[in-house]
Amino acid sequence: MSPTTVLPLLFVLALVVPVALARYHDGVDRVLTRAAIGIFGDYVDEFRSEHPDRQAALRAAHVPRTYREYGSKTLLSAGLFAVGGSVLGIYVIWLALALLAIDPETMREALPSALEFLANLGGVPTLSPLELAVLLFCSGLTLGVATGAGTYWLRWWYPSHVASNRARRIEATLPGTVAFVYALSRSGMEFPRIVRIVAANSDTYGTAAAEFDVAVRNMDTFGMDVVTAVQTMGRRTASPQFREFSENLVSVLQSGHSLSTFLERQYHDYQEDAESQQESMLDLLATLAEAYVTVLVAGPLFLITILVVIGFSIGDTLEPLRALVYVILPLGNLAFVIYLSTVTDAIDPGRADVEQSTTEAETERRMSSVLETAGTAQTDGGVGSARGSSARAHNIERVRLYRRVRSIRERIATPVETILEHPTWLFGLTIPLALGAVLWRIRETAGDGSLELAAVDDTIALATLFVLATFALVYEVHRYRVDAIEAAVPDLLDRLASVNEAGMPLVSAIDHVRGSDLGALDAELDRLWADMQWGADLETALHRFGSRVRTQTTARVVTLLSAAMNASGNLSTVLRIAARQASADRRLQRERKQGMLEYMVVVYVSFLVFLFIVAVLSAYLLPNMPTESVGTEMGAMGDAGGFGGVGEVDAATYTLLFYHATLVQGVMSGFIAGQLSTGDVKAGAKHAAVMVAVAILLFAVI
Repeated sequence: MSPTTVLPLLFVLALVVPVALARYHDGVDRVLTRAAIGIFGDYVDEFRSEHPDRQAALRAAHVPRTYREYGSKTLLSAGLFAVGGSVLGIYVIWLALALLAIDPETMREALPSALEFLANLGGVPTLSPLELAVLLFCSGLTLGVATGAGTYWLRWWYPSHVASNRARRIEATLPGTVAFVYALSRSGMEFPRIVRIVAANSDTYGTAAAEFDVAVRNMDTFGMDVVTAVQTMGRRTASPQFREFSENLVSVLQSGHSLSTFLERQYHDYQEDAESQQESMLDLLATLAEAYVTVLVAGPLFLITILVVIGFSIGDTLEPLRALVYVILPLGNLAFVIYLSTVTDAIDPGRADVEQSTTEAETERRMSSVLETAGTAQTDGGVGSARGSSARAHNIERVRLYRRVRSIRERIATPVETILEHPTWLFGLTIPLALGAVLWRIRETAGDGSLELAAVDDTIALATLFVLATFALVYEVHRYRVDAIEAAVPDLLDRLASVNEAGMPLVSAIDHVRGSDLGALDAELDRLWADMQWGADLETALHRFGSRVRTQTTARVVTLLSAAMNASGNLSTVLRIAARQASADRRLQRERKQGMLEYMVVVYVSFLVFLFIVAVLSAYLLPNMPTESVGTEMGAMGDAGGFGGVGEVDAATYTLLFYHATLVQGVMSGFIAGQLSTGDVKAGAKHAAVMVAVAILLFAVI
């Protein structure tokens, strides 16, 4: 390749690479931003008023850039990509002309039989230098304009896309957040403090709670009062529902009406909205389940049958079958899984576990606060304050390092408990073992220098089954523990509320309740009480309890109690609210599971039908097809084309394709069945393992 051929490509890289590096390197980003503002800043400001929707999208998506900065970088990126697309367009057209100039007969010999029609495009006559120059200029200009326009559109579309997803998450977590605000208000806490507590616990209460951080920032940074801060928060949010809640909240704060009464009414309204949204979600999932069975189960089965019959009667159809089994079927199922994930994101995330990083971050904040307080007490008086500050920072870093080392040591020392808490970590062990078994089988079968897929497909199938089955076993144990704990939380809160209403303090109420039967929470309550017996205060013991249990419901309870008991000793009302919210979440999960059970059975039945038809084709149709052309008995008609029979096709190859089709369909159908029933794709591992096992056993018998 000559230097004149490489230089334009290097020029394109010099244009595109800085834009890509700007996402990961602050220095490059600052240089590009300054250049963009210097070139396009005035132009963007001139037309700012014509695009209010873009400014609103940037604010709703919480993009940390001004409109002037983002618009200038958009224009700069579009210009750079337009130039790069123009240069690359010349290479693309040049390559296309080189391929189309190949002799049709040469192309027909090189292409597979299924793609021989592409040979008809060959034989394009050679262009004159002037015609070639005009074609390259026009094509390069066209592709460059398309690339620049596409970049410009994508840059402005992305904030609205992020804002739309954020709005969906806000509305999904709004009922729990409003319940949290309502419970804190009933505890007697002042509203500005409630706003700060809600914003600080966005990891637990979701995106709706994170919206309150806008109000906190406005109060701390710009000195706004709480009413103006909440009003600004409502204007900037991406969710119309949250905006309406903010406007109503501002009206209540300005009028002086009862905040608790308003929040109670909003709490009940959002509970009803959550139930109606669940019903519409179930209807949508039912439609998607029917569409999946029709398009991605019955459709491929119909095509496989038609292609097999056509292959026996007219000619070889192995290439279209391979494309269907190895490309269309997995990609179609994968696209459906991705789309289903975006749909199920609208469901309340209470089904998800609290990540360990959340509890560790909370513990880290508490530990840092204690150390800083101790360090401040030691350096009071101004003597040696710099030395004390340095020692305090050194001690904090030492404690953080110790906690990291201790956490790693504890996880290594208890591998079973670690895997049960983090089921996905099991893949780090099972996948290398499965790959090792497959590689060993490949080495064993490729001793003569040749390797066929049929020689290792059983090993690949068994390795896949091993990975799926082991993960499904661990994940189901993990989910059983989480479900058992979350099922016991509403009962625990109700009992604590009853005892607290009788005048017993919360600490004594915990001691009283732990003697009752609470199932999975019995052992954890004993450990909670032991922590307090050994000198821990109630708040610290509760946070340790949340770190051990690690479910969304318990994290919310711990956060609510920790905040409420600092405001009032009478927690019965707060406990009742938390109990009702936990019960409502459990009820919605049960209704969703019961409603989707029917469609999970439909997915199983459709897979079994798929498996049955494919097994019939493999066991009965292929062996009983004529081995010689039936058309030879028909004279000239036979010459024109009759039934080809299996003498002209490889029956073993068809059987192998059917086997692989059942494996692919089994894996994907299993994950989709789990995602439909629970909203979590990991729950489909057990269904995938069952379907793959059935497919392996059936073809082993055949």
